[in-house]
Amino acid sequence: MSNHVTPPRAIKLVHGLLVRQLLTRGRVIALLILSAFLGVVALAVRLSDTIEDPLASAVDILDLVGFTLVVPIVTLVFAGAALGDPREDGTLVYLWLRPMDRWPVLVGAWLAAVTVSLPLTVIPLVVAALITGVGGGLMAATAMAALVGVLVYSAVFVLLGLLLKNSIIWGIGYILLWEGLIAQFGSALGKAALRGYTRSILANRMDIDLDGFTEFSTSTAVIVPILVTVIALGLSTARLRAMEID
Repeated sequence: MSNHVTPPRAIKLVHGLLVRQLLTRGRVIALLILSAFLGVVALAVRLSDTIEDPLASAVDILDLVGFTLVVPIVTLVFAGAALGDPREDGTLVYLWLRPMDRWPVLVGAWLAAVTVSLPLTVIPLVVAALITGVGGGLMAATAMAALVGVLVYSAVFVLLGLLLKNSIIWGIGYILLWEGLIAQFGSALGKAALRGYTRSILANRMDIDLDGFTEFSTSTAVIVPILVTVIALGLSTARLRAMEID
């Protein structure tokens, strides 16, 4: 057992390896274009002469574009690929060759997805909030909601990548159909949509009412995603332990 890789070292090893694999030029460019679209929309809001309530319009734009598309899609691309790509192409076996536990592998993969997703989500969303010109409070609320969103979406989509092939397609279906459409038609369905929690943080911090979805208190909107993150990581660990890698 003297050669056993300790959990902290295993997490660092997996994190460093996967960050390098995830940060491909094509992914970064494509996701920057998506983020730039949010900035263009925010600028249009800033320059419009027909908007009566700039704050409400800015929050709506951040919710509809930032928290419906940018945050979940960016995290899906990276988190779904973190262990999903190595599982599908067979390279995950090389991690298995090292004497390490499964849970540090999972934690390292999740942290890698968070590491690459955070700057590509939080920075564009905060810049978009700045462009709207409604004040620093919106920037702080946006950063808080985006951080919570990246943490929970990354955990959920790492699990999705372990469970399903073509996780990107399944994830986009979930984002567009469930979170973007179906969950708006009922309070019970809204509770199962992660977007409802991130938008609640934004709405509560800015004291704005947003149409659709069940709205939660700020404490609930933070605590529930944390619990979902822990549960998703636990399920992913169990899945890793049950997997047989050829």
